[in-house]
Amino acid sequence: MIKLYGLKVSYFTGKLEGYLRYKEIPFDFRSMSIADFRKLIPEKTGAMQMPAVELDDGRWMTDTSPMIDWFEKEYPAHPILPDDPVQAYLCRLIEDYADEWLWRPAMHFRWSYPVSAKLLARQIVDEMARDVLAPGWIKRNRTEKRQRTNFVEHDGVTDETRAHVEGGYIRLLEMLGRIFENRPYIFGDRPTLADIGLFGPLFRHFSMDPAPAVIMRETAPSVMEWVYRLWNAKASHIKGDLVTGVPDDLLPLIREIGETHLPALAANARAWTKGETRYDVDIQGAPYRRLPVSHYRVWCLEKLQERFNALDEPTRSAIETLLAGQGALDALLSVGDINSGYDAGGEAPFGRSIPVFADVKG
Repeated sequence: MIKLYGLKVSYFTGKLEGYLRYKEIPFDFRSMSIADFRKLIPEKTGAMQMPAVELDDGRWMTDTSPMIDWFEKEYPAHPILPDDPVQAYLCRLIEDYADEWLWRPAMHFRWSYPVSAKLLARQIVDEMARDVLAPGWIKRNRTEKRQRTNFVEHDGVTDETRAHVEGGYIRLLEMLGRIFENRPYIFGDRPTLADIGLFGPLFRHFSMDPAPAVIMRETAPSVMEWVYRLWNAKASHIKGDLVTGVPDDLLPLIREIGETHLPALAANARAWTKGETRYDVDIQGAPYRRLPVSHYRVWCLEKLQERFNALDEPTRSAIETLLAGQGALDALLSVGDINSGYDAGGEAPFGRSIPVFADVKG
C-alpha cells in the first residue's frame, strides 16, 4: 500500500488521485501537515511540493508526470497512453498545458475572488495547520495573502491581463464542451493521459472552487459531467476504443496551446538561458510582464522537444503538419535544442526535485 501525501484541495494531488483511482492502484491518503510540507517532504524529495508518494520499500517520489510514467511501467494493464504515437504525443502536450499553463487561471479564480479565497483558506488551514499554535483567523488570513501574493500577483495577473486569464478558462470550457458532446473522453471511450492531465485543474479547482464552479455548471455541464465521470472511472470496468487519428473537435485546443502555453514556455526558456529571473511575453495580445523564470518549465519544454525528436520520421512529419496547421510548431521549436541540466540522469521521479517557482515566499 503506497502512502500518498497531499491535500484534498490540491491541484496535483487531485490529478494523481484521479489516476490511481482509475488504474485501481491502492493507496493510503495522508493529509499533509505544515511540518510535512516544510521539513519531511523537502528532506525526502528535494522540494516543498505536493503530492509526494512513499513506497513500501522506503523510496519517495514527487512530480506527477514522471510518477505517472513510473506507475505505467509498474502497472501496465489498461495503459493511458494511446498506441497511436501521434495521439500519444498530443497527450503529452495537453498534459503539460494543463499542468503549467492552466495553473494561472486556476490560482486566480481561487485566490482573487473572496467567495473562493475565504473558503479555501479555511479548508487549507483546517486540514494542514491544525497543530499550528495561532488563532484561526490569523492562520486563514496569512494563507490567503500568501497564496494570492505568490501565485496571482507575482504570476502576471494584473488589470491588463485579468480578462485574458479568465477568458482562457471560458474558452477551455467551450472547447471541451464540444468534445464531450461527441464522446465521453478526450480521445474516445476511455481515459488517456490527456484526460488525467486536464483533471488536475478541472477537478480540485475549476469544478470545486465556488467562483469557477458556477461558471462550469451553468455554461458547460458536459465538462462537469466529465470531471465526475473520470473520478468514478475504473479501468477494469471500461470497455471501448479510442478514435482513429485526431478528431477535428480537438484542433481548437491544440491551437490554444500553440498560442498560449508554448510561447510562454519558449519565452521562459530564452530568459533562463540569459540568466534572467523575470521575463515579459505577449500572449494573444495580453501583456504579461515580469513573470518569474522557472527552471522546471525549461525542463518541460526540453522534454517536449526530446520526445518530438525521438519520434520516427513518419510520426514526426505527421505531428509537424498538425502543429503547423494550428500555429503551434514554431513555438515548440523556436528556442532550439534546450539543455536544462535538470534530471540529466533520468532519475525522476526518485531524484532530487526542483520547485516550479524558486522564489515563493512563506
